[in-house]
Amino acid sequence: MNWSGTKTLVTGGASFIGSHLVDALVARGATVRVADDLSSGKLENLHKSIGDVEFMEGDLRDRAFADKATAGREVVFHLAASHGGRGYIDTHPVECSTNMILDGSVFHSAWRAGVERVAFSSSACVYPTNLQDELQIEKGGMVYLREDWADPFKPGAALADGEYGWAKLMGEMALRAYHKQYGMKCVSCRYFTAYGERENETHAVIALIAKAFVGMDPYEIWGTGEQDRNFTYVGDIVEGSIRALECIEDGSAVNVGTAEHIKVIDAARKIFEITGWEPDEIFFDLDKPVGVFSRAADLTRSRDRLGWEPNISFEDGLRRTIDWYYSTRNREEVARKLNILLTER
Repeated sequence: MNWSGTKTLVTGGASFIGSHLVDALVARGATVRVADDLSSGKLENLHKSIGDVEFMEGDLRDRAFADKATAGREVVFHLAASHGGRGYIDTHPVECSTNMILDGSVFHSAWRAGVERVAFSSSACVYPTNLQDELQIEKGGMVYLREDWADPFKPGAALADGEYGWAKLMGEMALRAYHKQYGMKCVSCRYFTAYGERENETHAVIALIAKAFVGMDPYEIWGTGEQDRNFTYVGDIVEGSIRALECIEDGSAVNVGTAEHIKVIDAARKIFEITGWEPDEIFFDLDKPVGVFSRAADLTRSRDRLGWEPNISFEDGLRRTIDWYYSTRNREEVARKLNILLTER
């Protein structure tokens, strides 16, 4: 696409991923509107682009506000959601379930406004949890999740990860219905374990960095540390999202994440190496929520349909993230609020 002058809406555009997406779209010359209720997003996240965007504050569950936000837009990236890391989504099921209302409101308003293309930020949490447990890995080795393994119309392919995962799966289904009935061009981008600058401490990588930052000793890791994720740098998430909107029109889903399994304990050790600090003891808290045992993306569809795959290594992305966190945080303040920061977005 030629993005110059393209009238674009980014919902949740003051959020972690949303703000990086806004920066990338502005750099491409798009005319960007941001809609955000600032419940977790921050205007400071838009410091690079705030002078070049139209900002609207409001609740997109309100149909009148959703209509205003989508009016006159050609493209919508829908990222707004009640969302956080495992500590948040396991303790806030009500908030996560309201995403179904939010998504339905945005999709309907986008259709009424004649929006040409919609990209929905879905999640790897839509995948059946039984495909990602320890027993499955022991039986068959590493699993790489394929898009057709999560489908509400396919027997055995609908067992999403908690209220958050079910809401995202239902969001995908609702969006595709607009393509089936009205021909709206759309795509669902399944994000995998994003990390990077501007993220908060409810997410694993930032939580691990924060604990090193304050010198937590014993250093706490939730679970055994053997669980793994395909940590994906936010810059790759943004590029994959833009490419998905450009290339997919039929409402299908595409993975936006890496195919690299990284154990949580290994991520922590890499943080110790980069920061030059290491605890005397590591405490594995088995009572904390950890989610599925193993998660990484199959990239066949990403490569075939988008001509794209992530290209920023975990170490490079981690170094950027640590540099940002250490340069923008106050050690005493983080230490004082850490227990709250780990579960509240």
